[in-house]
Amino acid sequence: MPDAPAALIAATSGRALAQSARRAGYRPLVVDRFADDDTREVCEGACMRLVGGFRRDALLRACERLAGAGAVAGIVYGPGFEDRPQLIGALAARWRLWGNAAGAVARLKDPEAFAALCARGGIAHPEIASACPADSALWLARQRGGSGGAHIRPASAARVAGARTYYQRRAPGRPVSALVLACAGGCAILGFSEQWAAPTRQAPFRFAGAAQPADLSGRDEKALCGAIERFCALEPLVGLNSFDFLVHGGSFCLLEVNPRPGATLDVFESGNSLFGAHVAACEGRLRPPKRQLGATAAATVYLDQPLARAPILDWPAWARDRSPPGVAFKAGEPFCTVFAPGVNAFDARRRLDERAAWIRAAVQARAA
Repeated sequence: MPDAPAALIAATSGRALAQSARRAGYRPLVVDRFADDDTREVCEGACMRLVGGFRRDALLRACERLAGAGAVAGIVYGPGFEDRPQLIGALAARWRLWGNAAGAVARLKDPEAFAALCARGGIAHPEIASACPADSALWLARQRGGSGGAHIRPASAARVAGARTYYQRRAPGRPVSALVLACAGGCAILGFSEQWAAPTRQAPFRFAGAAQPADLSGRDEKALCGAIERFCALEPLVGLNSFDFLVHGGSFCLLEVNPRPGATLDVFESGNSLFGAHVAACEGRLRPPKRQLGATAAATVYLDQPLARAPILDWPAWARDRSPPGVAFKAGEPFCTVFAPGVNAFDARRRLDERAAWIRAAVQARAA
């Protein structure tokens, strides 16, 4: 697509955004932490890897190098910027930003400001504290600007305190996330997914996967939609955002809002590109795609043991974020993402478990 408009993408993993951008008619240019084989394929090599997180000078250099002397239509950021909104400001100063501005991200990732927004909207939100409460068994320690669940610990765990640490009271319920397309104070709710964790001793809330649609009663779905609409009226968002809830016995609480395209992009991507819908919403046009039929689930495959060199695999079509051969992995690092359809979310998750087991067995057999 040499004549297609170029779109810069910066995210911890940019593959899902790049594939969706290609479907929308853009030529993706990706800066991320992995530069997986399928990311490079969809970008036709226009992909750069930044190891160890995003830092201003290295990020801007990488984006400038990918953009070259050509015109760039805009830039989209994904996960990886929650704790550094100043980088979003630096990107917006150089290219047209398709996403929420730095100030909105800073407000939503400030626990006190977020709690105040929820209170104004009459939206239940767990109690927060700046110092570890005496009844620490009832609290969790979180990091300001954290994402993905790996930063969350029991408050009673050792060595959790730090300058960025705050505390959130534990709440009952199952995790349900809403994918929301927002524009000028209005919003369209694209669907709900259920999420689950892949706990380790060091990261008991590490993100594992998501399946849609979530099993919600009509009453619960109506209540969540109302909360999302009130929130968007108070804090006008743009583009794709995710709202993370805990739902329990006819009640709910809002844990956080991630003001960017996130981990559930793949499970909601259908014939219409979500990247295209995101760009349109950022430019003032709310054009939600139709909801998918059936169910889809996706999960990260983590390695239980270290791997000196990733083997050459005959990758199945349902595996993405395909690590290049020869890359070393530490125990607990993500190796790839697997996907599965189903007649419902339970069926999709059952197939997902089978496919994740296949990947682990294939890695073990080839690495032996």
